[in-house]
Amino acid sequence: MSEDQSTNNSEENLQQDPAEQPAESPGTTPDAEAQANTNANGEGLDSVEIMQARIETLEQQLTDTKDQTLRTQAEMQNIRRRSLADVEKAHKFALDKFSAELLPVIDNLERALETITPDEESTKTIEEGITLTLKSFLDVIAKFDITVIDPAGEPFDPQVHQAMSMIENKEVEPNTVLHVVQKGYSLNGRVIRPAMVMVSKN
Repeated sequence: MSEDQSTNNSEENLQQDPAEQPAESPGTTPDAEAQANTNANGEGLDSVEIMQARIETLEQQLTDTKDQTLRTQAEMQNIRRRSLADVEKAHKFALDKFSAELLPVIDNLERALETITPDEESTKTIEEGITLTLKSFLDVIAKFDITVIDPAGEPFDPQVHQAMSMIENKEVEPNTVLHVVQKGYSLNGRVIRPAMVMVSKN
């Protein structure tokens, strides 16, 4: 074979149709694959962070809701206790005003007895009638927890006694009730009317 023919064959091999040469697949270059992986990883991280933020928000909302529920329950319990206490107090002191209106009647009966001379036969029947009436009154008010305050000889207590005057007396301790001018009364431990008294002093 001549040199001219060898040269021609070499040029023909170099000038082959580009379509016959193996072409690289589009999008499969190393740079493109790396970029795709980077985008995918970036989007995945963003999604995880978003979900984590949502979870934290929901957890905070749940905590706030629990706290609000506990506060509401506590407030409802307080309201219930106050309501029960108010109802109990209303029942206990429902007769407060009515009892106070009865006290002058009892006072008048006691004054009537003080004016009667025990030795007189003419007034003996009247005395017995007033005594029985007074006893009936006292028995009735005792059934409703109304207590008589008759502190003669007891230490003076400003919460249940009202001092009308101070009298010098060396035979008893100071601030001792010497005389009860008017008896007091209490309803279930609460004073309806304080006892009016005379108190000793040095």
